[in-house]
Amino acid sequence: MIMEKIWPLLTPERQRKIEAAASKRCFSIPVVLESIYDRGNISAVMRTAEGLGFSNFHIIETSEKFKNSQRVTQGADKWVEAKKWKNSTEAIKYFKDNKIRLCVTSLEAAKPLHEVDFSTPLALVLGNEKDGVSKEMLEAADERVIIPMPGFVQSFNISVAGALCLYQIYQSRLHSLGKCEDVTPEQISILKASYALRTLDSAEDILKQALK
Repeated sequence: MIMEKIWPLLTPERQRKIEAAASKRCFSIPVVLESIYDRGNISAVMRTAEGLGFSNFHIIETSEKFKNSQRVTQGADKWVEAKKWKNSTEAIKYFKDNKIRLCVTSLEAAKPLHEVDFSTPLALVLGNEKDGVSKEMLEAADERVIIPMPGFVQSFNISVAGALCLYQIYQSRLHSLGKCEDVTPEQISILKASYALRTLDSAEDILKQALK
């Protein structure tokens, strides 16, 4: 019903954009943000990830109050799926139970990002601005990676690090698999309907009328 009622109301240009975005999604590389203090950084990483086709997010929250930042996303958070966790323990269990490897950014005992195999399910974990990933997450990691930096600076801002990691993963999957996306035809159909709903502000009212 969603496609029948909503899809014809979208412009041809919007329909093409939705079809293109839905067909290029990658769900096997979830992005995990652990205890990020500044919501602006979360928004910036989301924007980069969504632009590259990564729309599966896991946010591990702490008691810290996030700073509001609506301007950074420019609508990116509208197109991603985000699951929130109260602590790292629960998130780690979820990934282990689902056989998804954990890849954390770290300065210690880490190998260059480009040496990691991203052709199979793997979660990219980015830690907070001050301390990086937690000790618990570090110990649970299957891969510890570092972004090679030949200069004097030893670390990047979280949003920059996230962008560099995600682009490297995108390129790595293109090289090893010939594509980055991993969606099935069924998933594409679901995504198209979902994006159509999110595009049209009046979609909910239209569907309610159709169900009467």
